[in-house]
Formats: sequence, structure tokens, C-alpha cells
Amino acid sequence: MVFKAPGQGLWPQSRGGRPSAALAECPHQRPGVPRPAMTVTYTSRVATTRFGGFSRLLLLWRGSIYKLLYRELLLFLTAYLVLSLAYRFLLSEAQKRLFEKLVLYCDKSANLIPVSFVLALPVPLAAAAGFYVALVLERWWGQFRAVPAPDGLMLAVAGSVHGADARGRLLRRTLLRYGSLAALLVLRAVSSAARKRFPTADHLVQAGFLTRGERRRLEGLRSPHNQFWVPCVWFTALAAQARREGRVRDDCALKLLMEELNRFRGHCSLLFHYDWISVPLVYTQVVTIAVYTFFVTCLIGRQFLDPAQGYAGHELDLGVPVFTLLQFFFYVGWLKVAEQLINPFGEDDDDFETNTLIDRNFQVSMLAVDELYGEVPALERDRYWDAASPRVPYTAAAAPLRQPPFRGSACDITLAKEEMQFLPLEDIGETPESQLGNGDSPRGDKATLTDMPGADSAPHEHWLLHPSADDMV
Repeated sequence: MVFKAPGQGLWPQSRGGRPSAALAECPHQRPGVPRPAMTVTYTSRVATTRFGGFSRLLLLWRGSIYKLLYRELLLFLTAYLVLSLAYRFLLSEAQKRLFEKLVLYCDKSANLIPVSFVLALPVPLAAAAGFYVALVLERWWGQFRAVPAPDGLMLAVAGSVHGADARGRLLRRTLLRYGSLAALLVLRAVSSAARKRFPTADHLVQAGFLTRGERRRLEGLRSPHNQFWVPCVWFTALAAQARREGRVRDDCALKLLMEELNRFRGHCSLLFHYDWISVPLVYTQVVTIAVYTFFVTCLIGRQFLDPAQGYAGHELDLGVPVFTLLQFFFYVGWLKVAEQLINPFGEDDDDFETNTLIDRNFQVSMLAVDELYGEVPALERDRYWDAASPRVPYTAAAAPLRQPPFRGSACDITLAKEEMQFLPLEDIGETPESQLGNGDSPRGDKATLTDMPGADSAPHEHWLLHPSADDMV
């Protein structure tokens, strides 16, 4: 049995003839329809260190630096070869001498471009790229951690909003739908993939995130700002109503709901502000200008000159600047990495799969508060019920990986038998501290807390045993 929403595909049906907890699957998730590849995952390829482990990754194309950079690299090489051929075959002797002077001047002046300051790696040009990419990478990871996940909220709703009847089910599903709607309003504002999937409020209604009455309320608000906070307000009002009805049984449970909602809303807000406040444009411009200016200068300054002219450093004519191309590959590659990571909510190979996140979050949240609500598997004795020391079995493939338990690094120390005997204290002698007279301090003239006038040892001992947050440095 299936249910067909207006303008949508077929939705799986749940108990009672209603649409199931899962939202209608995306077309690319249906059997027989290929799923577009997005995030490049190679974790299983490097799970075990082996010879040439990372080298094998160099053969991958999708999401690779080659795919990002090959156009710029071909353009640079073509421009370089055009200048080289013009120098060799088109210029007169007088023009060649003038061009050679220009080459020497550009080669010397290329070091004046402050890419080492802008990019910031240990070597001159890479320094800027390294520091800039590190900043962008930190921002990229922060954006991923800011993506709102409903897991904590759905567990709080499932455990705090009671009632197996239709009213209880409606309250729980509506609360989670409001949470999913808040996250979706943020994601469709920052992600081009989510915006293409839900371009208008009508699409949200057809997809089941909004009702028509809720859409009219949203459209009736006199606010030009993003409205992801509105479903959170609806959530709080509905949770308070459930408390008044007794569905939320005490104020502690209501407090838990509010705390989880605030945490969820905080992620939505942080993600929205990541999209709003970018890396300062001037920084990106300086890095880009520095890198590309350097290599425009290298187009001329790294030309091979006639060895017969005797210029220093031009004793060999290879024709193709191999190491300059490697330098271009590495340095411009840093810049292209930053370009891909600076906004991970686009449609690049390694961008976040926001539509997959939307599907997963909505489905599991509805399952948790509906299909799985109140369902506990029958209690049975586990297979180790009578075992004093249960041991979990190994498969044949995992048996060679079994290791003895770690007991501590000092457990392997061995002592001779005579070194293991306790000595009488009178045979050991006095410690240096015990030899000091009354009033002397083992730390010279430095006074302890208890040496100070009016000081009491009891507060000091209490501080040592029970430090507070205010005592921390």
C-alpha cells in the first residue's frame, strides 16, 4: 500500500493507513535510478597501512586535484610554450636580446611578490597558501559540525511526550516535523542542492514539511529575515501545550525538551551565520592576486634562454619547465583546495550531501517518535547469563587480530628478589626535609600558604582536594 502526495512520488505507508515516517525518497534513491556521486570516501582504502597506500589514491579522478587544476595547468603550459616558440623562431636577434633582459628582470623580480607572507608555508610561495588553506579548512570542519542533527531532540521527544493514542502520536510527529522544518529552512538558504530540491514554500508543503495553514502563517509574518526560528517558536508552544495536557509529565521533562531544542536551534543559527560571515574578501583577493601574479611573472622569468649567450643559470635548455610546472601544481593547487572548501554546500565532488542529510534526519526522527515509540523488545536472558567471565567469540578472519589485554606499561618491570624486600625505616635514614630545623623551608625563603600570617591550613587543604572553577588558572 502506498500514499501519493500531490505533485510527489509514491510514499511508503505506515500503520493506520497514514504515510510512513519516511519522507518520499528522492528519485535518485529509487531502485534502478543511479545515485549521483558526491562526497568522495576513500577511508576503507587506507584502513590498513600498506606499501604504496597513499600512492594508490593518486590514481583517483573524481574529487582529485587533477580534476580541479588541469584547466589552469594546461592554460599556463600553453602560454609558456607560445612565448618560448616566439622567442626561438619569431624574434629577431635584437628582439631576442631585449627579451632575454626582460626574462632576467622578471626572474629576479618574482621573489619580490610577497607570497611567502600571504600564503605562509615554510617555503616562499607556499606560506600564503598554507595559512590561508588552514584557515579555510578549519572553517570547513566547523561548518560540518554545525549541521543540525535531530538525534538528541528526537530522543528527548520520544522519552518525554507520552501517549500511544492518536493525540500523543500527533504531538510527537508534529514536534519533530517542526525541528526538521527549521533545519530545512536553513539548509535551503545555504545549500544550492537543497534550494534546487525545495525552491519554494509550495514544495515544502508538497513534501510534507509544512501544512497550508502553516505556510500562510509564515508568509504573513512581517519580517525580511530567514524564518528558521519560527518552527522553533511553534515547537516551544506545542511542548508547553503538551505539558498542560499532561503528555509531558513534569517540568524536568519540559526543561529537557527546551534544552535539546535550544541546542538544535543553536546549530541552525551557527550554520546560517557561517554562510553570512565569510572569510574576509580582501584576504581571498590578496591570496589570489599574489599567486596568479607570481605565475604570470614566471611565464616570462622562467623561460629557457640561449645557452650560447652565457647567462648565469641558463646553461641548459630543456624547453619545458618541469619544476616550474610542479611549483604551479602545488601552489595553485593549494588555492584550488581553498576554493573548493570555502563553501562546502555547493555541488562539487567533496561538498556535503545536504539532500541525503535531509532524507536521513527526517526519516529517523519520525521513526523514533512513531514506529518505535513504546516498543521494547521482549526481555530475554542473554547467552552469557550463567557465565562468570563472558568471552565474546572471534571469527576466523578476526582471530589473528586478537591481542592480550593491556595492563599498563609499568607491569613488565622485573626486580631482583633482594630488591623486593622492604627495609626498616631506621636503615633508610632521614629525608632532607626532615633534617631542616623548625621554621626552615625546603624551598628557601619562599613562604607557603600556611606560613603567611593569619593563614589557616584547613582552607588550603580543602582547595587542594576540592578545587573550584574560580581557582583554576
